[in-house]
Amino acid sequence: MNRMRTILALAAAGALVACASQKEPAQAALNAAEQAVAGVKAEAERYAPDQFKALAGALAGAKDLFTKGEYEKALAAAGDVTSKVKDVINAVNAKKTELTKAWEQVGGAVPKMMEVLKSRLDVLSQAKKLPAGLDAAKLGSAKGAYEAAAGVFAQAGEALKAGNLQEAVAKGTAAKAKAAEAMTALGMQLPQ
Repeated sequence: MNRMRTILALAAAGALVACASQKEPAQAALNAAEQAVAGVKAEAERYAPDQFKALAGALAGAKDLFTKGEYEKALAAAGDVTSKVKDVINAVNAKKTELTKAWEQVGGAVPKMMEVLKSRLDVLSQAKKLPAGLDAAKLGSAKGAYEAAAGVFAQAGEALKAGNLQEAVAKGTAAKAKAAEAMTALGMQLPQ
């Protein structure tokens, strides 16, 4: 009987030593995972918020396992978090590429629209008689839409300078819509 207790005590001690031997690697893996998550946080929250939320949840789960003393599981979970960071980085890069292409389209189209629109507004403002189907109210509305488009597009440029692609694209798209509104009011052909 004493021999059985001794064997059980030795087995329990061995399990504790095995757990303790996993604690340091688990802690190191958690630290590395935390640093990796912190490194992508700013851009991930901006460009891939859903993926970042899942990543933060996975990190919290790994920390919880560590707190419960499940070091081997915490070590594995921390490794999983580190691999998920790569997925989040890929999602961020894909979104930035998408937004960059969108900006190139909007940023290239709006100035041309604004130039054509301004030219037409200048001609119409100096005309003694407005063309059929266009009255002073429509002309005034078109001028207002042009000014709004110019203001919003300037804000888009500021957002771009600040590094906020999402805001730049959103404001650029809004400026394009305002310019199109003005062009439509003047009976102008919209660009493709």
